[in-house]
Amino acid sequence: MLFSPAPFPPPLRALLNLSEAEARALAPLLRQTFRRGGVLGVSRGGERRLMALGGVPESGVFELASVTKPFTAALASALVREGWLEWDVPLAALGGPLRRLPRTLTPSALATHTAGLPPHPARTALTTFTRFADPYGGMSPADVLASARRWARPPQRGGFPFAYSNLGAGVLALGLAHAAGEDVSAAGYERALRRHVILPLGLPDVALTPVREVVTPYGLLGGREVTGFAQLAGAGGLFGTAAELLRFGEAHLSAEVGRHWQDARPVAGLPPLYTGAAPGWFHSGAAVWHDGIARGTRTALGFSPRSGVVVTLLVRGAAPVLGVRAGVPLLLLRLLKAEG
Repeated sequence: MLFSPAPFPPPLRALLNLSEAEARALAPLLRQTFRRGGVLGVSRGGERRLMALGGVPESGVFELASVTKPFTAALASALVREGWLEWDVPLAALGGPLRRLPRTLTPSALATHTAGLPPHPARTALTTFTRFADPYGGMSPADVLASARRWARPPQRGGFPFAYSNLGAGVLALGLAHAAGEDVSAAGYERALRRHVILPLGLPDVALTPVREVVTPYGLLGGREVTGFAQLAGAGGLFGTAAELLRFGEAHLSAEVGRHWQDARPVAGLPPLYTGAAPGWFHSGAAVWHDGIARGTRTALGFSPRSGVVVTLLVRGAAPVLGVRAGVPLLLLRLLKAEG
């Protein structure tokens, strides 16, 4: 068994401020979420606790999937603070290979999924099947930018509604690489991210290429491949550990990465669970969070400015075909006491 009747060790339960009755009530969702193992991490006031489940090591490196997007937003925030970028100025104003991008593609709009771009480049309707684990693998940076130019919607009075877009996050990351003086590529994005975010915060295992063995994913029909994001790496390509995600969350509460996450907008089209979208983050009541789904891994990171708690879930196993597909964010929000 992965769990005892009271699954939260007392120190972890204390950090979460859970009563024994609340811990027992959460046990079924915890059991379902971590049935193939993973790591649960909690931080409050600099005190961190990790709980490894199902034989997965506490220090295990996971695919971060779309929890990459808050890192991309943190890079944008750093470049804004350093004067290389402005949230509401179109990326086209940076010139070079970005000069032909539509004027609607600003860092703010791209980071909040309100830029009028589709979820993916059009070709992924085919490559999702032909290149299941690497659907963006055949695209160059120029292809990504061309896709954004082709499929961006015409300007709309009052702005665009929320529409979650990996394409938009990938374009933003390429634009940030250019703003930081790097090549417009996934490698350029990683170099900029490393210089402005990863090294200052001390996150040595956060990278596009894992520095050590990754916790083996468990995907559809038992697939064990990691997910490739290629030149859309800024949307979901990072790897990292639970401890590093806690540190990254703490850096938001301390404003080390800026305060962009506070700029939550209640835009049209948000799903019912969301109360606002900020650059790189969702808001649900008192919680600020993001989750991610890879082919065989699920992730989530969130924090509560009110309580000062940071929670991360790194889960081995794909989203279930049947059952609670939103189990990871649901558990995250319940642990943050923000579900209401």
